[in-house]
Amino acid sequence: MTVRSILSAIALAFTAYLAARGLLWTEPDTVERGWLIVAALVLYLPVTWLWVFAIGTGTPEQSAEPRATRRVPNWGVALAMLAAVVVPNATFFAVTEAGRTQPFVTWVIGAIGALMTIIMIRRRPIVAWVGMAVLTLSASFWLGPLAAFSLGLVGSLVWVAAAQLVMIALDRTARDADHLAELQQAASAWQASQSGRQRERRIHVQRALQAAGPVLARTIESGGNLRPSDKAAARRAEASLRDELRGTRLLDDGVRAEIDAARRRGAVVNLFDEGGLAGLGASDLDDIRTELASVLSDAVSERLIIRTSPHHEVAVTVVGRSRGEGGSGDDDEVDLWREIRRPR
Repeated sequence: MTVRSILSAIALAFTAYLAARGLLWTEPDTVERGWLIVAALVLYLPVTWLWVFAIGTGTPEQSAEPRATRRVPNWGVALAMLAAVVVPNATFFAVTEAGRTQPFVTWVIGAIGALMTIIMIRRRPIVAWVGMAVLTLSASFWLGPLAAFSLGLVGSLVWVAAAQLVMIALDRTARDADHLAELQQAASAWQASQSGRQRERRIHVQRALQAAGPVLARTIESGGNLRPSDKAAARRAEASLRDELRGTRLLDDGVRAEIDAARRRGAVVNLFDEGGLAGLGASDLDDIRTELASVLSDAVSERLIIRTSPHHEVAVTVVGRSRGEGGSGDDDEVDLWREIRRPR
């Protein structure tokens, strides 16, 4: 059984007990209009059980909320107000003045208090307190203020106030739980991002060691007296490390191999990733890298510039430049222009 079903059963039993007290006429001589007492019972029980068991209605935004938090329709509110007015006044009117303090009459004070407590739990505090105000006025009119408070009105008021405090505490607890859940999600996301960055840093360190480790080892062994081939290898290692910093999203094993081949034949290769590939998925990046590797494998330019593009249709631009016929560095000519389209 759920907590809600247990509480509903308790509310059903308690309200049924209060109503049963109204049928135990310990002093029948004081009862002048018994049918009014029965009519009050007939009105009270269905209205109370409606608030106990009714699922209520909610807007589409409230459809995912627990049933206990959904509101009973307005006609349910009207029935509750009708019961708060009719049940006490009809019961007190049905007996003589001497019988108004008898338990089979004063049950209405606890009964309406129980109904308003249920309404408070249903998150209708204004309705509950209006009902208690009506009950207080009715009981004070028929019994007098002191007698009304001494015969159960204080207890009813305490029930309703305690129910409101409990609901406030539950709402605060729910808000705190939601806030803690949000903090936990944020912490998990931060931890995941940190783990990803740590993995990325480890990969970069491994690649740096692979590229620069042999060169550093030979430098130490030779005491800094490197051969021309070793110096060329050191320059390529430096350039590859620069590529890892400037154009990580452009690189995979195929692109790295083609860039290294271009540098070995003497070409100068520069990579610039300025965020043009942001938002692309892994498969799109793989397609772009495959096409980039193909372009680089066919390139014969002396200088290659690879740059991501902010254009909505172009992902990467590859420009190749070579010295002109005069051989002057100031007369570089563009001998390669290739735009890699952004995947749709």
